Amino acid sequence: MKLALPTRQNQIDSHFGHCEYFTVFTVDDSRKEIIGQDLVGSPEGCGCKSNIAAVLAEMGVSLMLAGNMGDGAVNVLNSVGIEVMRGCSGNVREVALSWLSGTLSDSGESCHEHEHGHECHH
Repeated sequence: MKLALPTRQNQIDSHFGHCEYFTVFTVDDSRKEIIGQDLVGSPEGCGCKSNIAAVLAEMGVSLMLAGNMGDGAVNVLNSVGIEVMRGCSGNVREVALSWLSGTLSDSGESCHEHEHGHECHH
């Protein structure tokens, strides 16, 4: 399976729509290890208005491990079959390994600055 993480300098970027790039880890769920890594360029502008969800879905990504993200972006990712876990932070490889070991849980928090007057909602 494949995990995508919005990344800035090898850390989870807390602002999904403006990350430097996405780190995509291919993981072997049964062996609990990372078996591959790709970097996907981040689209210009706001993430929830771009085609990044479709690009990641075409790559086979089924889970996004992210920091904060508005409900609009979550809905876009969910609509292409990508589950979202929010509230992640730290080194992207360590976050992916934490998910594999089962020690990560979704904060369930939306980034509310997206809800009112943010550029995603012109």
